[in-house]
Amino acid sequence: MDDFRRRVLLTGAAASVVMLSLPVRAQQWTPTRPIKLIVPYGAGGGTDQAVRVVSDKLAAALGQPVVIDTRPGASGVIGTDAGAKSPPDGYTLIGGSDIAFTILPHLQKVPYDPRKDFEPVSLISTFPIVLVVNPSLPVKTMRDLVALGKQRSLNFGSNGIGSSGHLAAEQLRAAAGGINFTHIPYKGQPQVNTDLAGGQLDFALSSVGAVGELVKGGRLRAVAVTSAERIASFPDLPTMAEAGLPGVDLTVWIGLLAPAQTPKDVVARLSGELTRILKMPDVQARLIAMEHTPASGTAAAMAERIRVDYDKWGKLIRDTNMKIE
Repeated sequence: MDDFRRRVLLTGAAASVVMLSLPVRAQQWTPTRPIKLIVPYGAGGGTDQAVRVVSDKLAAALGQPVVIDTRPGASGVIGTDAGAKSPPDGYTLIGGSDIAFTILPHLQKVPYDPRKDFEPVSLISTFPIVLVVNPSLPVKTMRDLVALGKQRSLNFGSNGIGSSGHLAAEQLRAAAGGINFTHIPYKGQPQVNTDLAGGQLDFALSSVGAVGELVKGGRLRAVAVTSAERIASFPDLPTMAEAGLPGVDLTVWIGLLAPAQTPKDVVARLSGELTRILKMPDVQARLIAMEHTPASGTAAAMAERIRVDYDKWGKLIRDTNMKIE
């Protein structure tokens, strides 16, 4: 064998060894049929609206329709459980929110484990809670409210025991060193707003989207917001920290999850596409118009948010002996 042929064979062999030593690049998951997205709340609600902002973009990116399947009931438990029990093949997603994943499991027995039965895919958005009062109440600042609540018991309304508004009120009670209020739970936010505007309630803690127009119309007065930053629609409204109550810190999250054991390449593809989608200017504009803050699209951020909130709300619920009656 001449030197030239020997060098060619040795070079080829060496190249083969190098190729064998390189990691095999995984092929990107590509769906071949429509994807079902279960929304465990009613059509037109905050979770439903937020997931619809990204669902069409996700469908375009994946080349398959994303079909919204609303399954409301039991504060999100029914639809969330249906998602947990779906095949882990990438063709079912769940539009999650904090109530079903980080709050209700501490208040009642649920048929799923929020930390084991799901694969976090992506946060979509967060939004704060606003403390609003009846305009006839002599309260314009949080200091006013705390002082009044130490003089007499106030009537506080929320859309249910364990709701975000209820949790924020309990944070307020602790941060203020004790404030007297009677919690009156309702079955929905509209009745809370009606009774608050009518004077049957003194204050409530509600999403900006639920009370914003009433505040602008003068039927309610906004006092402070529970997020770390001020909100664009009410730039003069202080945060609870600015109002001297840094212990009141609550934002509601909305995100997408998949059933546990969904393959990692599927989750990676979905999370990667959502990370890109959530950076799109038109997507951000639509979420901001809903009074939402666009969130990180990574699966890691979603998992961390569930972990932190699960522990935080569990402690608050235990410390206040909160129970669903």
